[in-house]
Amino acid sequence: MSKRKNQIPSALRHGVYSNLGLLPGEDPAEFEKFRRKIFAEFNINGCSEEAIGDNTVGLMWRRQHLTTYGLAKHVREKHHRIYAKLNPPTKDWLATLSDYVQEKETRSPEELDALRKQADEEAKTELGAAALELIEAGDVVTIDYLLNELSIIERLDQMIDHCLKQLAHVRGVKSLSSPAAATFTTRRLPKAA
Repeated sequence: MSKRKNQIPSALRHGVYSNLGLLPGEDPAEFEKFRRKIFAEFNINGCSEEAIGDNTVGLMWRRQHLTTYGLAKHVREKHHRIYAKLNPPTKDWLATLSDYVQEKETRSPEELDALRKQADEEAKTELGAAALELIEAGDVVTIDYLLNELSIIERLDQMIDHCLKQLAHVRGVKSLSSPAAATFTTRRLPKAA
């Protein structure tokens, strides 16, 4: 596997596209407008509600923009065909040489560089610069990645839900043993004979 596929773009790494929010090519202003509408609709208020609201917004956004994953798959396949046609090695071919059949390269470094530039230009022309961002994002823009992220989020949500239920239980028990609850309880109990 090439080094490039394992790299996460800085925008993803630093959170601009995190929490199933934006993928390359999606409009941050449109996302923020969508987020504000959902927060207003559900009257989100406070840190806990904001965390739940952000999760909800991210999932709703991803559902509405699920086609981005199909587009990313199409762009990767088309990009691969362009490179395969011109047959330049990838930019990090030395690092992944063991992944390829080791044949002696007969082309000069200048020829190889020219082929890579030609493939890059053809890909840019056919796919567009915005679509190429999907390729740069690598495995992050795949259905498998999405499913993995969703399963992690679901598991974390279950754990958070469990903690909140425990907190509610403890608060309920405490309220029964509070001085106000004890006074209320003693007034209602029948007197012993």
